[in-house]
Amino acid sequence: MSGFFEGTALDYYDAGSVDLQSRWDAVADWWNARLEAGIDPYQKITSDRISPLVKGSYRDGTVFSGLNFASQEYLSLASHPEIVEAAIYAARHYGCHSAGSATLMGNTDLSVQLERRLAEYLGYKDCLVFPIGWAAGYGAVKTLVRKHDHVVIDALAHACLQEGAADATPNVHRFPHLSTDGVERRLRAIRATDTRCGILVVTETLFSMDSDTPDVRPLVRLCREYDATLLVDAAHDLGVYGAGGRGILEEQGILNEVDVIVGSFSKTFASTGGFVVTNSRGFRFGLRGGCGPSTFTNAMTPVQSAVVLAALDIVESPEGDERRARVLRNADMLRSGLAEAGFKVIGRASPIVPVLLGDAHIARLMTKFSIEMGGIVNLVEHPAVSANRCRWRLQVMADHRERQIVEFVEIARRSRERALEEASILSTANDRVAS
Repeated sequence: MSGFFEGTALDYYDAGSVDLQSRWDAVADWWNARLEAGIDPYQKITSDRISPLVKGSYRDGTVFSGLNFASQEYLSLASHPEIVEAAIYAARHYGCHSAGSATLMGNTDLSVQLERRLAEYLGYKDCLVFPIGWAAGYGAVKTLVRKHDHVVIDALAHACLQEGAADATPNVHRFPHLSTDGVERRLRAIRATDTRCGILVVTETLFSMDSDTPDVRPLVRLCREYDATLLVDAAHDLGVYGAGGRGILEEQGILNEVDVIVGSFSKTFASTGGFVVTNSRGFRFGLRGGCGPSTFTNAMTPVQSAVVLAALDIVESPEGDERRARVLRNADMLRSGLAEAGFKVIGRASPIVPVLLGDAHIARLMTKFSIEMGGIVNLVEHPAVSANRCRWRLQVMADHRERQIVEFVEIARRSRERALEEASILSTANDRVAS
């Protein structure tokens, strides 16, 4: 059993097999063995509304329930009565399907209204919406950049941005996380040999694995100095920070100075989908006519559009102010409680609370015991993060109560105790077998 506590799924991938599908058979065996051992916390299924209390099951049908710190529902809007009514109205009036690409006839009154509203909300001339957030990030990068261009990207930027860059050009330069100096060195080196290429600098406002933030103003200055374009992903902070929820760019006072902003509705705005905002008069046509994730897929549904519009109404209202205050207050309380209990919590106060657990063995046991005790969490392992930097990515909601946070901290403490005890017993047993 101890082998299931080490390594990653890709350690079992059979690259030598001629049959492309069977290369994954040993991976499936490893995942199923983890499930039988009770240490596979992935592909969980919920059976009720997403709220601070959740009911669900693992993929083998084993049920769980408890305090939910595993869902991206920062302002607790997904079941808000006004949001639900907006979805019902859209379904009754428009039906449930856009029935076409946004390039052809997949747009609806609602999606066009949403684009105009978001552009005005963020202070930009234009906005385009996508049916999923990944498509917005990937599509924006892939559409902007050509083979001869360069991408300078934070090493920890989201996978959709990394993959968009890698698919667009071989000239991808990753800079150390949050390093403004790293950006400048790469820009200087590129311009020393090529004064005519396009350069896209890519970062995020709030990084989801570390809950940290770059200083974006120096990046704006560097991009102007070196004739580069700055793209920022605001998926995790929009709606949560700044005046009217306009995010960290508003907080830093540079909202309209970034060239391109991409983001997702799935964290704060109660829906799947994403967006790209720009001041360019031409980029819209590139995204609609030359961007695979927009041109060759169906457009955002009317239900999605209606939900995001209703969520934006709340985000901009006094109720939105109150919900932002609550979620950040809850995040502070959770961070403080975990730190006092001896956990290493990293990053800034945000709805994301990363808790470093260390090696995979302890992390997997802690996650098993936490969920059994009623603390529903997500485990992040290598290769999503560095080896021996496994963590819980806890996610806080506005509707969490103080008593629930206190209760979860105690669950976390007890799960750590049990994990250390079991790991010690297993290590002793293995030593006896080896001797």
